[in-house]
Amino acid sequence: MIVEYEDYKTKIGGLKPKLGTIRQAMKLDEVSAEIDRLQAESEAEGFWSDQKNSQKVLQRLKQLKNRRESFEKLESRYDDLATLCEMAIEEDDISLLPELEGEYDAFVNDLETTHLSTMLSGEYDSSNAILSFHPGAGGTEAQDWASMLYRMYTRWAERHGYKYTILDYQDGDEAGIKSATIKIEGDNAYGFLKSENGVHRLVRISPFDASGRRQTSFAAVEVMPEITDTGEIELRDEDIKMDVYRSSGAGGQKVNKTSSAVRLTHLPTGIVVSSQVERSHFQNLENCKEMLRAKLAEIKEREHLEKISDIKGVQMKIDFGSAIRSYIFMPYTLARDERTEFKNGNINAVMDGDIDGFINAYLAMKA
Repeated sequence: MIVEYEDYKTKIGGLKPKLGTIRQAMKLDEVSAEIDRLQAESEAEGFWSDQKNSQKVLQRLKQLKNRRESFEKLESRYDDLATLCEMAIEEDDISLLPELEGEYDAFVNDLETTHLSTMLSGEYDSSNAILSFHPGAGGTEAQDWASMLYRMYTRWAERHGYKYTILDYQDGDEAGIKSATIKIEGDNAYGFLKSENGVHRLVRISPFDASGRRQTSFAAVEVMPEITDTGEIELRDEDIKMDVYRSSGAGGQKVNKTSSAVRLTHLPTGIVVSSQVERSHFQNLENCKEMLRAKLAEIKEREHLEKISDIKGVQMKIDFGSAIRSYIFMPYTLARDERTEFKNGNINAVMDGDIDGFINAYLAMKA
């Protein structure tokens, strides 16, 4: 018998208690009971007479079903992993070892991610996430870096089966983006992505520098929770200044240049949001209100404030000298988080959305 297989059998057996811990932490019995209750409510006569409540119920039902299904998939993968190990032992075939190693590593990584997700207990952690991208000083180079980060997070969303929607997108002058905002929809999206809020630093040989010099660029990522209950974050008409203007920039498929763009200024805080991707200024206005509620909710949570009216002055100024993470392409390749010291030398994989290691390290540190 190949000794490595016996080692894996022991290690796989050692993972089972953690599965049980996760089941308890996710309160799956309570989740199933709530699913049954909400399912019955959705099938009751007159359910659709209150559209606001019905949408809320269906969204909660979908969220709970996704949570239960994700654990059931994890349990099924554990059984498949144990079966693969038993089969390898019976056949005594060394050629099955690479497959077993790969499946084991992938399962352990996903098990740890799921375990950390059970620790997400913040007020908005289970919400969808709204991400805004802002290039720092440096013109085209910084705008290109902002678009690279935009792609990184959309690829992360796709890897996790999350849906993303563009709320605002403004092309850069020559390349990249001047600013962009997207909504990422999925269970615990904000809980996972809130660790990404901050300034991101890039070091590389700039493709826009004819001299081929190494340059450092900065871009900021804002991460905010989507607020589905509009009464929770009330936007008073007297607190908002609205400007309607023509969409600008090349835009491509992302910007409808015949539409009217909208800019909202929240007068008490000075926060400004804009949207120019929809066909009408009414739709862009809704996008702006969604972004504004999200920004106010994020500040309220971060500042540990009792209510929105406690927010004073402009809170969104970013110090581009204090990056949370560095992405180095030259003279070596490395992505390094300055808060957790987590590192990944495969920079191309990171830029392709492989950032779970950074997220998990941050959640573990906070836990």
